[in-house]
Parts: sequence; structure tokens; C-alpha cells
Amino acid sequence: FISTVCNFMSHEKCLKNVKIPCSCIAPSLVRVPVAHCFGPPGLYKRKFCAVCRKSLESPAFRCEVCELHVHTDCILFACSDCRQCHQDGHLDHDTYHHHWREGNLSSSARCEFCKKTCGSSEVLSGMRCEWCGILAHAACCVIVPPECTFGRLRNMILPPSCVQLFSRNFSKLHCFRISENLQTESDEDDDVDGSTQGSTKDIQISTDSSKQTLKIFDGNDAVKRNQFRLISVPRIAKNEEVVEAALRAYYINDDQQEYELQTFTQQVLLSDDVINRNDAAEDSNLGSVFRESVPEAWIIRAKPKDEEVIRIYPAWLKVGMAYVSLRVNKDSTVQTVIKEVLPLLGRQTECLQNFKLVEVLMGSKQVQRMVLDNQELILNRLKDIRKTSIRQMNQTRFYIVENSKSIVQVNLFIGGLPPQLSPEEYTNILKEELAIKTNVVSVSHVYQAQGAVVLQISCFSEAERIYMLVKDTVVNDKPLNAVVIPAVMASKIPQNCCPLLVFVNPKSGGLKGRDLLYSFRKLLNPHQVFELTNGGPLPGFHTFSKVPSFRVLVCGGDGTVGWVLGALEEIRHKLVCSEPSVAILPLGTGNDLGRVLRWGAGYSGEDPYSILVSVDEADDVLMDRWTILLDAEEPAEGAENGIAEPEPPKIVQMNNYCGLGIDAELSLDFHHAREEEPGKFNSRFHNKGVYVKVGLQKISHTRNLHKDIKLQVDQHEVELPSIEGLIFINIPSWGSGADLWGSESDNRFEKPRIDDGLLEVVGVTGVVHMGQVQGGFRSGIRIAQGSYFRVTLLKPIPVQVDGEPWIQAPGQIIISAAGPKVHMLKKSKQKQKK
Repeated sequence: FISTVCNFMSHEKCLKNVKIPCSCIAPSLVRVPVAHCFGPPGLYKRKFCAVCRKSLESPAFRCEVCELHVHTDCILFACSDCRQCHQDGHLDHDTYHHHWREGNLSSSARCEFCKKTCGSSEVLSGMRCEWCGILAHAACCVIVPPECTFGRLRNMILPPSCVQLFSRNFSKLHCFRISENLQTESDEDDDVDGSTQGSTKDIQISTDSSKQTLKIFDGNDAVKRNQFRLISVPRIAKNEEVVEAALRAYYINDDQQEYELQTFTQQVLLSDDVINRNDAAEDSNLGSVFRESVPEAWIIRAKPKDEEVIRIYPAWLKVGMAYVSLRVNKDSTVQTVIKEVLPLLGRQTECLQNFKLVEVLMGSKQVQRMVLDNQELILNRLKDIRKTSIRQMNQTRFYIVENSKSIVQVNLFIGGLPPQLSPEEYTNILKEELAIKTNVVSVSHVYQAQGAVVLQISCFSEAERIYMLVKDTVVNDKPLNAVVIPAVMASKIPQNCCPLLVFVNPKSGGLKGRDLLYSFRKLLNPHQVFELTNGGPLPGFHTFSKVPSFRVLVCGGDGTVGWVLGALEEIRHKLVCSEPSVAILPLGTGNDLGRVLRWGAGYSGEDPYSILVSVDEADDVLMDRWTILLDAEEPAEGAENGIAEPEPPKIVQMNNYCGLGIDAELSLDFHHAREEEPGKFNSRFHNKGVYVKVGLQKISHTRNLHKDIKLQVDQHEVELPSIEGLIFINIPSWGSGADLWGSESDNRFEKPRIDDGLLEVVGVTGVVHMGQVQGGFRSGIRIAQGSYFRVTLLKPIPVQVDGEPWIQAPGQIIISAAGPKVHMLKKSKQKQKK
């Protein structure tokens, strides 16, 4: 058997066991409507559409938060059953149920209960809980206890009941801070193309002369947008057959007796109300609808009724029933409905004024709520919705809700402001640039060093206005950026839960960051995953500032890790958990820190789930960080009359190493090459090739670096051998994994460790020597080991710190230990699998 609505297939003997609801009744089974978060359309191989169950050949949409995939023309029929990642002031329950999503599992997936395979690459089959990842057959998942414990990653997931976000007008992409740079500009045109092309592809316009193809609209809204679906019916067809085919095309399961088709004339566009001229004729002559002149397009209309039964959902009134059915007639108003429903819910003693009836349209992209006026006639309201769109009627529900004084509070993080101003000055800048209304907007947190503030806004439209305006605002030539931030209720976080704060740099190493962002959003709560290109690390640390204990995972190169550790250092005093441990997923070119902490040389597509498990099992280690003070004595060039202010001293933080001379010069050339053509630098292999090429050009250079600098270690002058590069190393890995210090023991120095409070100083004689170190044939020239260094530069010399190169003017460089050691996570040695 095959379903004529959603193409579901079943053997005759299996029909009695079918547990999958058809797409036409799926909306009525949603427990809490949550809209999906669709990014731009893309090509997804071996995936199936959740609405029509066919494979996705052409570009299709996928939800960024759950596993839903749909065709462009099926997106309107997908129901709003995304997983609920935060509370939006409408509900408050602490137990979580499994969130089942059907299909798109790997063909090796096994059912948790009967242990047989439940996935398939041929059809949509098998169920997966989107929180705990448990797999089951559709028939087996019915016997699973409904409560979800979040599975293996439960200690790292930020529980949805602890996150609050009032997201009424914000699109889902804004709520989850998903960058829209790939977002298509015009939604409307997209839909139009999608709906027409898509439906044509289902029904090849039949050349068979006994069939004909008709355009069907489902209401005035579809006519305005020119969104129709095509059906193919025999030329000699009864009225009922055509109506039934039309309803099926729109995934509507009602009795076709209640609907009729009206011819579509140009008049529809002129008058909103379509006059059904051939109504009587058609009803009396139920023979063949299509005589000679066949109109191409038809509209489905619901026949008017004098009374009908509606469902009222008791929303979040904590009653044990899903909904109450109520018969309404043409005199029933919203008020009489509330009056009749309350006794059925056991609330008959309460005053009617405390309740309101809310109409909820559960669209797949947005869930829209509208409070109905007490005097409104219910039948008229139903009639209006059906006239607009029969499909929307199928996705509309009525909820009875208590009038509570709900407090609206939207938190917006605004970055890119000038640093080191007072809160009053920040408020004044915002008043000037964004014209904020101070009666509904207050500045709740100020980060002076970073030039950022957090606004608390108690009005949706004002929050939306500010958010949109910030994107086009520039202060002191710097564009501002705004991020919607959820409120984390720290008191609700379970005792043993240590959520993971994930930072991903989508630009690092081979652009693998995008896929990782998508995977981590799915495996964890999307509110704990932050894109570093969207406001940097500060919004993430601010969101977690009240969390009693958390860990951090940074996905990016060594530069990204340094950026996040630097931000952590600056904001540490404002965090309840002031020393979170940091794990690394290396995406960049060098990844020396990643190697030392056993996270590997670079990400090569491992399963994101197993990465999270190994972060959970990782060991805590301490690591030194160093402060480098660069004080140029000579004035900057180009000053008038030669009298000029010297540059102010510059302070940088160092985690891995600091190089002077040849090492920094190569890095600088690579940096310039990458800035000229960033598009080419998307694979680690190509990046290394450029390093080699830049190095070969420098082979013949002889420089006498030892004559241009003086070195003092722990207050003692150190004689330098003849070298071209001087490198200070904190970790036993340099230049993509080479051991510069070497492994042989030496009674002059201690064995280096990353937490011994000492830096090792090593010299290299030139490019050839560096190449030999990289190849593992030689090590560098050991010069010193200590905890306080002063380098005097006698002429401008290239310097690099953790891969960031520049030319440093003559002067002093002082290297000393920075504040407390940082807690890093080191991947534990994997136990041998039996």
C-alpha cells in the first residue's frame, strides 16, 4: 500500500502496525509548537524530505537545530516541531521528553530495543531522539519510557529548562546567533519559485490525452503570492474526485464533502471576496465537471457551516488533558467559548477576565500568536482563516491562556564601541546613534576594556528596532555588532552538570568550522555554541558568567585559542567560575598547542560526538602564560622636525612561542600572501606549501641577528652564538610539531614542562637549520632557560608571537610570567579497545 498524501509505503500484513502519522495530521500531534531554524537552501545527498518522504535531489532546506530536511515546496507543510532549546515565558516544565525525529539515519543504525537495523539509505525510516541520540524503530519507540535523560553527554548539555529567551519577533537564526551571510535576500520570490517548480516535478505534465493538469490555489493568500500546486485528474472526473485530489495536494485530511472548487477568474485579484457564480449549477449537475471550456485554475473553498466542533488546548495550565473539544454555533463568541471551556478544565470557580483565547499559527518558520477579542464570533474567525488559506487552517490552534503579568526582557549584547568609557558615556553614545528609549532600555553590564555593553530591553519592538539598526551603525569608523543573548538561570542547573561552552572560528583551517557548528548545535543545546566571527568570545563568556562550573571548547587554530584565552583573562573577575578548563579542537595550520595537549595535528573529519566524549573524559592540566612588553625607544617614522612621541609600549600575551628574526620573517611573508588572496588558503596542505616556497626564497640570506640584539635572562647577560633566529618556547612543539629543544638530557637545564614557570630560549642558524628541525634531523641551539627576559633590539627586526608577525622598532622587549596559570584540558590516553 502507498499513502496518496505522503507516499508512505507498507506491506498489507504490516498495515496494522503502522505507527507513523501522515503529514496531514502531524500538525495536530505537536505537543509544544516550536518553529524551525532554516538556513539557506543547500544540496543534501542521501537525505529524505520529512513531508513528502521523497529523496532530496534539488536544493532543499534543513533545520540548523534539529534533523529536519524538506524540499523547497514542502517547507510550508512542515509542522513546527523543532526541539525546544529554551523557555520563552510561555511554559515551565522541568522534565524533558524524548524528541523523536524520523529518518535520515545511517544504514548501519541499530534499534536500542530489538537490536535490529532501523536506518536506511533508501527510504525515510527509524527514529532518533534529538537530545539523547537513542535510536529505535517507529514501532519500538512507543514502548520507550517518555522521559529523556540527555544520554552520554548529559553533563555537558546546557539543560533547556535553565535557558530563558523571549524571542517573539526575532527570527530563529537571530535567537541562535547563526550568521546570515549566506542567507538569501528575498524570501517571497524563493517561495514562489519553489512552490511552482516543485509541484511540477511531482507530476510530469501528462501527455496522456485522457488526463489533464490543473492549478489549485488554497485561498486568497496563495493567489496573491501566485503559489499553486498542480494536480493531474482524468478528463472525465466527478466533482468529488477533483476536490479530493486538490485537498490531498495540500495535505488536508478532511471530508471532501465540506469543500468545493471555485473557478479562478481575474476578479479574484480585484475583489477580496470571490463570488461563486457557478455554485448552484455545479451542485445540481454532478456529472462531469469539465465540459468544453475548462478553466485552468481553481480555488479550494470551505462550504459555510452553521456549527462545528473546535479543539481548545489548555496551553500551560498544567491539566492532564491535551485538548477539549467544544461545539460552537453562529452565536458563539470568544467569551462564551472561554466560559464553556473553564468548567471542562476544572477551573469553573475562576473569573472569566483572567483568561484569554489565543490563536496560534504553527508555521514551520515562525509560530505566530494572536490574542482574540472577547466579542469576536468564532465561526467568522474560522471562515476568515479558511478564506485566507485552507493549509493555514490545518496549522492553526486555539489555546486558552491565563492573563499573567508576563515580564518581557530581551538581552542584547552590543560590541564594537570605543573602549574605556564610563557607563554614562556609553548610554549617551547609544542615545545619539540608536535613539534608544531609556524608559524601556537599560544598560545592565558594561565591559569597558572591550568596548561592549549589554542592554536589557522590556519591549519587543524596541529590541527588534535596535537590533536591526546596530547592523548599519558605525562609531569611530568601527561597525557595531549586536547579538541576542539568552538568560541562563544558574540556580536551575543540576549539581553534577558542567556545561560546555563551544567557540568555533568558521574561518579557520579549510573552512571546516561551518560543519562543526552545525554538528555541535545538534548534539548540544544551540545556546551554548558561539561563532567567533559574530562578536568574538565575549558574548559566550557573558552568557555563562553566572554558571557555577563550566568548561570551554575552542575550535580553531593557535591564534583563535590565544584570542579566547586573552578574553578569558580580561573577563575572569566577572565570572562565577573564574577558572574554566579549556579544550582545543585544532582547525588551523600550526596547531602546536593542540599537539602538545594530544588533540591532534588538525581536524580531519572525526565524528563530532566522539570529540565531545573525549572532552568529557579529558584531564585537567595547568599551563603557563607569558606577558610580552614591547617598548620601542625610537619615534615612529615620518614625524615633523624629527621631534616625535615614541610609540606607547605594547603588551601582548603569549601561550606557545615568540620568535625574533628569520622565523618571524617567514611568518610575515606568509601572512602577506594570505591577505592578498585569502580564497586560496582553504587547505592546510596548500598553506604549508606556501611556507616552504617563502622559505626557499630566503636560503641565501646571511644575517647577523646576534649582532643586532642583546639578551638578558633573569638579570644576567647571555652571550649569543652566531644565529639568524632567536625563539622563546613555552610548549614542546614549534612550527607544526617540531621539537626545537630536543629530547637529549642536559645537566645545565631542567627538562621543559608547560607548567614549570620557565621559558626555553633556542637559536637557529637559518632556513636550512629550521628545515632540518622540522624534519626531525637536528634540534635548535640551546641558549638559556629562565622566567624573566629582557631583549634589547638595536635595529628593526621581525617579531612573531603565536603566529602573529610584525616588524618591531628598536627598543626593549621584556618577557615575564602572566597572572595565574590557565587550566587546559589534555586528551586522556585512549584505552586499547578489545
